[in-house]
Amino acid sequence: MPELNVVLLTGISGSGKSVALRLLEDAGYTCVDNLPVRFLHEFIGSMRGDPTGRVAISIDVRSPGELDELPDIITALSAMGTQLRVVFLDADDQTLIQRYSESRRRHPLSDRLARKGVAASLEQCIAQERDQLAPLRNLGHVIDTSGLTPGQLRTWIRDLVQADRKPLLLTFESFAFKKGVPSDADMVFDVRCLPNPHYDPLLRPLTGKDQPVADWLGGFDDVAQMATDIEAFIRKWLPRYTEDTRSYLTVAIGCTGGKHRSVYLVETLGKRFADHGPVLVRHRDQPTLS
Repeated sequence: MPELNVVLLTGISGSGKSVALRLLEDAGYTCVDNLPVRFLHEFIGSMRGDPTGRVAISIDVRSPGELDELPDIITALSAMGTQLRVVFLDADDQTLIQRYSESRRRHPLSDRLARKGVAASLEQCIAQERDQLAPLRNLGHVIDTSGLTPGQLRTWIRDLVQADRKPLLLTFESFAFKKGVPSDADMVFDVRCLPNPHYDPLLRPLTGKDQPVADWLGGFDDVAQMATDIEAFIRKWLPRYTEDTRSYLTVAIGCTGGKHRSVYLVETLGKRFADHGPVLVRHRDQPTLS
């Protein structure tokens, strides 16, 4: 009988949980959406004989009055030997408002607050939801979906659930500062001070994964020194993060457009840390590279 592997999916409404849950279902997980927290123990117990050994459960703000019990339940399940991975999806307020406007759906807290005689705006509902879910955000791996396409999110979820849980999962993520710093980053490095291939007409259409750009950047001592310094910093402090019982560490590296320098350094560091164990490399603002 295979060991039961549980993915607990949670996060802010409108952040892409439905997309993630469908991906997990397509990947062979037995999926349950909006499971009441009080049934979590019982449901996981009933699935221990499941032949696939893979279960995905979505729990969010639609489970009223019980979310404050979830951290203790997760701790208890882990103590019992359950292999449980928590994935928290988030997005910035502007993105959430735009998605609600496009889908024309109501926020799940709207009707609940209305029944209490409170006429809350969408912004107020989002703010209250963030307060309610705040204790869950630090329980697992956070993915900021603000700038992600559905296809990119599916790829990131697939890579995440396929990665081995032990030791700590190390993620290198490139991004464009002009589109904002990823909210899921644990460490952020700014490499905008490095030489920029954007100003070479032949290199501008390419990315940091293309060999001509890699050769060009690799020819600068400052670029090599930046990669070495970042590597040394991470190697020095990685054991302390592991000792802190973390399961995930996301290192974000940003340049102006998220296309050349940050992509090159993320790819370089991903290769240098291949000895670490589970390592993910992703490029937030270059969907075709993820």
